[in-house]
Amino acid sequence: MSTVRDAAFDVLSSRGLTTIFCNPGSTEVSLLVDLPDDLRFVLGLHEASVVGMATGWAIGNEAPALVVLHTTAGLGTAVGAIATARVNRAPLVIIVGQQDRRHLALEPFLTGRLEGLAGDYPVWVNQPARAQDVPGALARAWHEAVTARGPALVIVPMDDWQEPFDGEVLAAPARLLRPAAVPDADLAPLVRLLAGARSPAIVAGAGAAWDPLVALAERLRCPVFQESFGARAGFPQDHPQYAGVLPADRERLRKRLAPHDVVLAVGAPVFRQYVYVPGPLVAPGTSVALVTDDPAEAHRSAADLACLASPAAVCARLATLLPAVPATPPHHRPNVPATLSPEPPAGGPATLEPGLDGPAPPAGTPGGAPASGPGEPPRDGGPLRAAHVLRALASRLPADTVLIEETPSSRPDLHRLVPAKTPLGFVSAAMGGLGFALPAAVGLRMALPDRPVVAVVGDGSALYGLHALWSATHYRVGALFVVLANGRYAVMDRLADKQGGKAPWPPFTEVDVHGLARSLGCPARRVDSYDELTATLDEVLPGLSAREEPLLLDVTVAVDPDFQP
Repeated sequence: MSTVRDAAFDVLSSRGLTTIFCNPGSTEVSLLVDLPDDLRFVLGLHEASVVGMATGWAIGNEAPALVVLHTTAGLGTAVGAIATARVNRAPLVIIVGQQDRRHLALEPFLTGRLEGLAGDYPVWVNQPARAQDVPGALARAWHEAVTARGPALVIVPMDDWQEPFDGEVLAAPARLLRPAAVPDADLAPLVRLLAGARSPAIVAGAGAAWDPLVALAERLRCPVFQESFGARAGFPQDHPQYAGVLPADRERLRKRLAPHDVVLAVGAPVFRQYVYVPGPLVAPGTSVALVTDDPAEAHRSAADLACLASPAAVCARLATLLPAVPATPPHHRPNVPATLSPEPPAGGPATLEPGLDGPAPPAGTPGGAPASGPGEPPRDGGPLRAAHVLRALASRLPADTVLIEETPSSRPDLHRLVPAKTPLGFVSAAMGGLGFALPAAVGLRMALPDRPVVAVVGDGSALYGLHALWSATHYRVGALFVVLANGRYAVMDRLADKQGGKAPWPPFTEVDVHGLARSLGCPARRVDSYDELTATLDEVLPGLSAREEPLLLDVTVAVDPDFQP
C-alpha cells in the first residue's frame, strides 16, 4: 500500500527537490530513514547554517531548495535565516516536524506551536488537516515559493508519513504557467515618462535581469546606480555606465540623484535606507518610477509610477519602444522637465554621475576601481588593511567568480575595489543579519560546482556561521573563505563613537577563527602579511573552480581609521 511518505517523495522528486538540507530531530526520523536513492541528504550542524546553505543553493539554481527542520527548536533557531531568505527572495520549501498528531491535544514533549513562530517571513504556512493532504501541501508549497520567491512552510506531524495514500487527490496543479509578457499599452505611461526625460538615471536592484537592463541603459545612455544594501548586483559593475552604489541616507541620496529628472528603479525598492535622516527621498523636480515583480515592494515604494511586472520583460520591451538617445554633447541638451503628462517633451542624453566612492572612474578602469589609492600594498611595514586584501583579490579573481559578502566595516571598499562582473559577482544578505555568507557560499558552490566561489567575511560575521565549514569539508565543497579578522565589531565601535559615549562591549582578539575552522575539519591558514596574502592567492585562485576541499584564510587586518558606517 502506498503511504503519505511515498507520495511525498514522488512530489519532491517531480519538482527537483532532491537535495535535503537538514539538522535532524526525533520528529523527522520516520521521514528521513531509508531515503530513496535519488534523494541527497546534506547535514548542517546548526539550523541557521542549514537554511543558509539552502538559500545559497536556491540562489545558484534559481529554483526552490528543500529544508527539513525539527519542530520548535529547529524552526525557532532558523527564523533569522528564514527572514534573510525572504528578503533575499530565495525560494525554499521547508518541512517542519511536529509531534504525533494522535496526542497533540495533550501537548506532549516536543510539541511545537509552529504556525506563527516564524512570523510573517514565510510566504505561506500550512499544517494539513489530514495526513493525506501532506503531499498536496508540499506541491503547493513549491508553487508558493516560486511565485512569491520566498520560504514556504509545511508542518507535518511525525505519524503522518506512514498513513495510507491511495486514490487521493493533490490539491495543487501539476504544472503552473506564469506568463510574463507585458502589453505595450500597459507600458505607455512608463514610455512617456522615460522618453521625455532630460537626464534619466536607473537604480538596479537584486530583482533586475542583467541583459535586458543593459540594453535599456544603453538605449537611454544613462548612468546606472546599484541599490544600497542589496542582495546581489543588479547591473555589471565593469560597464562604462555603472555609477556606483547609492547612499543609504536621504540627504546624500537627494544630492546623488538631484541631477536627474527621472529615476527608474528596476528590481529595487524606492529606496533602501539605513540611518534615518528627515526630508524627502529625492529633490523637487525628480520623478521616480519603479519596475518590480514583488507586490509588497511595489505597494510600499514612494514612487510616482509603479509597474508590477517582470523586470526582464519590461526592460526588454522598453529597450525596443524607447527612441535611442544620440551622443549629444551636454550643452545641446534641451532643458525640459519630465512629467507624467500624456504628451512627452523632447528627450536628450544623460550624463554619468560620480559613483559612491569618489569621482567617476578614469577611462579604461573597469567597475569604478581607481587606478591607485586605497588598497595599494602597505608601505614601510604598515598594517594590513581590508582594502589591501580586497585589491589583491580583485586583481586575481576569475571573471566568473561568485562572491558572497558579509563584512560590514569593509563593504564600501569591496564595492569600490571588487566590481561584480556576473549576476552573482556580488551576493549579500539584504536582511542585514549576520551568519549568511559562510553557509550561503557552501550552498552556492553545491549548486554551481564549476564556478569559483569566494566568501569575504568579517571575523565577527564568521562566528555566526562557522558550523557550515563542517558541511563544506564533509561534502567536499571547494569554496574559499576569506575572513578579515580585526578582533572587534568595528561598525558598532564607530556607531558608539558617533553617539559620543563609551561602548560596553569589549574586543574579542582572543578568538582564533583559523583554529575554530580546523576544529571543524576545514583546512585553514593564518595570513599576517601582504606577501603571505598574495602568495596564497596566487597559489589558490587559479585552480579554485576545480577545487574539491574548502579553504579558510584568517587574514589579520587593522581597522581603517577613516571608516564610517
